[in-house]
Amino acid sequence: MFRTYKILVRHRNLSEGFKIWSDLRSVSSRAEKKPRRVAALWGNGDYGRLGLGSLESQWRPVCCSSFGDQSVCQIACGGAHTLFLTESGSVYSTGLNDFGQLGSSDDRSYTTDPIEISGLPKDIIKVSAGYSHSSAITVDGDLYMWGKNSSGQLGLGKKASKIISSPTKVECLNGVHIKMVALGCDHSVAVTDKGEALSWGGGGSGRLGHGHQSSIFGFLRSSSEYTPRLIKKLEGVKVKAVAAGMMHSACVDENGSVFIFGEGSVKKLGFEESKVATTPSAINEVPHSDEVACGGYHTCVITNGGELFTWGSNENGCLGIGCRDVAHLPERVEGPLVKYPVWKVSCGWKHTAAISGGNIFTWGWGGSQGTFSVDGHSSGGQLGLGDDIDYIEPMMISFGTNVKALQVSCGFNHTAAILEYLN
Repeated sequence: MFRTYKILVRHRNLSEGFKIWSDLRSVSSRAEKKPRRVAALWGNGDYGRLGLGSLESQWRPVCCSSFGDQSVCQIACGGAHTLFLTESGSVYSTGLNDFGQLGSSDDRSYTTDPIEISGLPKDIIKVSAGYSHSSAITVDGDLYMWGKNSSGQLGLGKKASKIISSPTKVECLNGVHIKMVALGCDHSVAVTDKGEALSWGGGGSGRLGHGHQSSIFGFLRSSSEYTPRLIKKLEGVKVKAVAAGMMHSACVDENGSVFIFGEGSVKKLGFEESKVATTPSAINEVPHSDEVACGGYHTCVITNGGELFTWGSNENGCLGIGCRDVAHLPERVEGPLVKYPVWKVSCGWKHTAAISGGNIFTWGWGGSQGTFSVDGHSSGGQLGLGDDIDYIEPMMISFGTNVKALQVSCGFNHTAAILEYLN
């Protein structure tokens, strides 16, 4: 009966996919010479994090039409907010603003429509969203951050306010070219153009990778870092990609080796000797990799050959390996992802999304269990499959023909993608 229900869901997705395709076709008709890129969002709609003008949850992808003729080139989902980067270099935000994570200077607690963030240079090329903080990188490698700063996750120094509501340049990084930054629950990890790995913010469970923190008297001191600090264990290693989860972090070097640090009990991240890895440790059981993503308590890597490996906590089937058993070591995700190479992956709290063959696949927590809802109604839908049930293996979201997925981002319990209509 369960399999039959899944088949029915797929048929419903086909009709919904046609609707999304029709929406894409209408917005693309004005740009026949250049493929039109749009943002599609789905999942929990609380606080307007979907940017669709309402607080309603969406069980299937819905295109955001707030950007006029501008194409959206990147999207980043946080805890309950979302950032959009347009091709002109402008940054927009929507959703919850309890800690200033929208970058808005006014006192609004949330917004249901994307608002343009002022105070940023017009040459932004990358944006990232953490649970309650945000960041942007310029073409010259300058880093701007805003939002919650209770643990120093903005890297602005110990005297900085606990809430920064406007984009602020991380001045201590002047002269350092930041290539990429990943934001977790209350910590941040970055990589420079020289391959150096930096981390700052809340250091609980070793997620900053700096080792044990103790004073000369032997007393444990604060594990927070209020400005970016070089991860010594990775000196001499040229890092090319970083990721940050709830309580752990990961990176990939130029040779494809994967390193992980933070909360690492056997039941969560794959470490067998210690419960917490306070410095980066290599994961030798996975082939050479290109990309890494961290979720609540699970990790995903894409190998050089386009294979997807996952491990860690498997609540609600977020590993996509066909069961709910914890994976102590990396396991390959099979099923429909075997047909084409995987080239993008993103992890939410307990759900995962990947792009393979231009299509988006999702799995894990659908929202029916564990959703925080006062009225008792499910506010899930982050899998975009038309229901709120969990899936323990990858399921394809149908967008219709001539639509290609370019990017996907998972928030706490919402998801977004950049879609391109192929003329």
